[in-house]
Amino acid sequence: MLDWVRSHQRSAIICGLTAILPLLVYLNMLFGVLGLRAEYVNDIDRLQPRIARLQGVKSVEAQLTESAGGVQQQMGRLVYPATADHASVAAALQKDIRQLMTQAGLSVSNSQVLPVREEEKFDFIGLKLTVSGDMAALDETLARLAEFAPLVIVESLEAWPTRQRRNKGEPEAQIVTASVRLVSLRAVI
Repeated sequence: MLDWVRSHQRSAIICGLTAILPLLVYLNMLFGVLGLRAEYVNDIDRLQPRIARLQGVKSVEAQLTESAGGVQQQMGRLVYPATADHASVAAALQKDIRQLMTQAGLSVSNSQVLPVREEEKFDFIGLKLTVSGDMAALDETLARLAEFAPLVIVESLEAWPTRQRRNKGEPEAQIVTASVRLVSLRAVI
């Protein structure tokens, strides 16, 4: 056979290349399949924690559904619904807060609806009021604001005393003027 290869070198090279070509195709397919297998193993390894998390979520699905319902209920108590428009919410808030402050004994000299700040999940509806009255009325107003629903947040409060003349022997209640900025939330979705 070696004699034939020496005497027919050109034919031997062609036969050798013809024999090597299927071998290269076979090796390429073999390594391709091994590469695919390695990718599938990696995919399975990445999927196992996800599947475990999903099985964990599925096992507590009833609790999560119940909690979500509780959150929706709580959110319904704390924020204005998304179905109400900005203007009507702001007008209702202004009216209710003015009435609350008047009932507490403060006199409202100025109230202004501030521009709505739109955030990701909530719209911040602001209200600025200037009120005057005695300290007890201001304290009662702040206590009532804490109980107000939907939630009203006191963003800022500036108070300054009003100067008074004092008569001898008569203690007078301290009158204050306060500038209050309030914020309430309206759900976007």
